[in-house]
Amino acid sequence: MQRSMISMALAAVSLRDLALVQAVHRHGSFNRAARAMHISPSGLSHQVQKVEQALGAPLFERGGRRIVPTAGGQQLLQQIDAVLAAGEHLQIVARAGAVAFGGELRLGVPASLGPYLLPHLIAPFPQHFPGARLGISEGKPRGLLRRLSEGELDAVLAPPAAATSGIASRPLFFEPWELMLRADHPLAGQDSIALARLDPAGATLMAESHADGLQGDGSEHGHVQDVSLESLAALVSLRGGYALVPALAHERLASMPGIVLAKLAGPASGREIALYWRDASPWHDALQAFAELLRKLARQRPGLRVAAAKAKVASP
Repeated sequence: MQRSMISMALAAVSLRDLALVQAVHRHGSFNRAARAMHISPSGLSHQVQKVEQALGAPLFERGGRRIVPTAGGQQLLQQIDAVLAAGEHLQIVARAGAVAFGGELRLGVPASLGPYLLPHLIAPFPQHFPGARLGISEGKPRGLLRRLSEGELDAVLAPPAAATSGIASRPLFFEPWELMLRADHPLAGQDSIALARLDPAGATLMAESHADGLQGDGSEHGHVQDVSLESLAALVSLRGGYALVPALAHERLASMPGIVLAKLAGPASGREIALYWRDASPWHDALQAFAELLRKLARQRPGLRVAAAKAKVASP
């Protein structure tokens, strides 16, 4: 084992001391940092001096209206941030050994998927992961994947995305599109309808389904809307025409007045859903088990097709 080269003075500095230094940098004021950290200004000043003495260098310029780091302090503050981040990661890893996901799985889900999949997930989740809770964030797939990369989320459900360094994924299921029509549409009442029988200009589509159903710009091929499925149904009810909607939303949309649903005839058209997570996550085994739970739920839902089983694929 390598012998530690840390001085006695630096060894006496705690993570709490470093967090106080970080607070001064963040707030630019000893008084504001003291209030945020629930310590007296004099006590905070004493702890910051302790850290400066242990490092042998001043961290802040004092005397101005705003506390700013010295040139050398700026570099030291970056290292302090890294030490605190490492301490947080150590805590997460320690918790992960006792409870799956450290007690909470922060899951990102597209707004067009979450309300229709999650009701089937709420009951079995605590049975498979005792002591862990499920925290849900809805949004657009690209934004959710960005938050995953930045550590704000633990996992994301989303359609296939471009490979991102440090992100792993596992395919889950294929969800077909269905046709949503106004009740007085000439083709309403038929069990299945081919897209070729429909006028492209009458489409009101989610941006997500646009490329799958009809190619081109919005003026040539109907209206592309960035709205919820319920709002999309309201637009179809008002304007007429039709929309492509995900099969999991069938039960809720079919209950709306003035709306009917039909299957798409011909080659299957829809979206694939995968589970994404950071490749360095300490919850690898739990995330694989979560993926299996989602695949099991997909087998129980009409119309969904479970993807071929694959091992975790890490991006380069």
